[in-house]
Amino acid sequence: MRKEEVFEIVKGCICEVLPELNDHQFQYDDRLVDLGADSVDRADIVMKSMEALSLNIPRVELSGVKNVGELADELYAKL
Repeated sequence: MRKEEVFEIVKGCICEVLPELNDHQFQYDDRLVDLGADSVDRADIVMKSMEALSLNIPRVELSGVKNVGELADELYAKL
């Protein structure tokens, strides 16, 4: 799987949790908090992304990510 595919999966999970972003043009440097995701939404997005990629990563390993691109990069690195 390519990094771009992981980014697409993360975007899909974001839109699943925050359907109002379906028409948003996601960028790597988009921050979930700036897109309107509260802490519960962010946790849900991470969980859904990990499930979609069949990953089981301790959440603490992803606590330092600052934006959508970094989340995709971290998930890609764990594949």
